[in-house]
Amino acid sequence: MLNEVKCLSRVLLAGNPELIYRLLRGQGWRLWSGLSLIVLLGAGVYGATIGLWRNPLQALFAGAKFPAVVFLTCLGNAALNGILAQLYASGLSFRQTTLAILMSFSVASLVLLAMSPLTLFLMWNTPPLDSGGARTGHSVTLLSHVGIIVFAGWCGTWRLYRLLNYVSPSRSNARSTLVAWLAGNLLLGSQVSWILRPFIGNPNLPVEFLRDNPFYGGFYQQVWKSLVQLIF
Repeated sequence: MLNEVKCLSRVLLAGNPELIYRLLRGQGWRLWSGLSLIVLLGAGVYGATIGLWRNPLQALFAGAKFPAVVFLTCLGNAALNGILAQLYASGLSFRQTTLAILMSFSVASLVLLAMSPLTLFLMWNTPPLDSGGARTGHSVTLLSHVGIIVFAGWCGTWRLYRLLNYVSPSRSNARSTLVAWLAGNLLLGSQVSWILRPFIGNPNLPVEFLRDNPFYGGFYQQVWKSLVQLIF
């Protein structure tokens, strides 16, 4: 199984749309399990580096929850993305649509796995929790991780766009499908990550798996607050 995951990772990172489309047309649980393992490994390791600034226990919690965000986003929008794929004549079936999006998340997870040493270096050079710059350290950590995750998401999205260009009747159909998918996944994914917080962990709050008020506030509100605090 490990060798199959390695081969699958090479195909996904190479981004050859013809080979990826062959995978989509295949049947069996091995493809689903291979993609799931990639997400669990890549997103799990990266998630642990997010929480490590706060506490080793927070790293364990974040490592478990980060892959959950990916799976919940993919499954939560499966029906909607399948409908959008048919609406914009993407050339993909419902099953292929979910697989294609899971593939893009797998590429992003591989990129995040490769970026994990960089985030560890960032954590090592960020003001620690018990210092006077803990709040600044929290803001730097949050914004840095947001930037890295956006970059990894772009890598996965680019592979997805190349696939859509290959199977769609026109570039217009491919772009329309991609934009619709991205909008839904971004909105759901960001809110799921907010509900499953904390990942980094607030220096003024205890370490915990979930907040007592998971539906209070929003992801974009917190990013804006951290940006304002860091700049002003």
